[in-house]
Amino acid sequence: MKLEVLRFNSQEDYTLGLLFDVTDGRKFLCYTLEDEYRETKKKGETRIPSGTYPITLRTTGGFHSRYSRRFPDIHKGMLWVRDVPNFEYILIHVGNDQGDTEGCLLVGNTQKGGFIGDSVNGYKKIYPPIADALEKGEQVTITYTDY
Repeated sequence: MKLEVLRFNSQEDYTLGLLFDVTDGRKFLCYTLEDEYRETKKKGETRIPSGTYPITLRTTGGFHSRYSRRFPDIHKGMLWVRDVPNFEYILIHVGNDQGDTEGCLLVGNTQKGGFIGDSVNGYKKIYPPIADALEKGEQVTITYTDY
């Protein structure tokens, strides 16, 4: 499975994007929100660099424990964006604004300004097919493209 985040709006405090499944064509999945671009990384306040990264399931840590309770019917592990230079534990998760991310990718069904809405439902929509592909042993990658 191949995913792409198309970043289209970079502001002082946040970055807006669109998440697509580009495995076979281009299918819109949801809106995204990340921290802002910075020339020099500032911990917890910088988006990851553009590029292509593998995704795996992270089955330890606080997010995993919380999401196991919050989404017991679908949760198999956190969607973990791996091998990002100078970053650790970049996850795809729910949230509404740049205060809810420390470099991670927030997903949702609506977007206005620096706010992403209906995040839980957006997450519930995109999570199962990605997690299922990973559980089947498929390689899943995500490409971040600065438009």
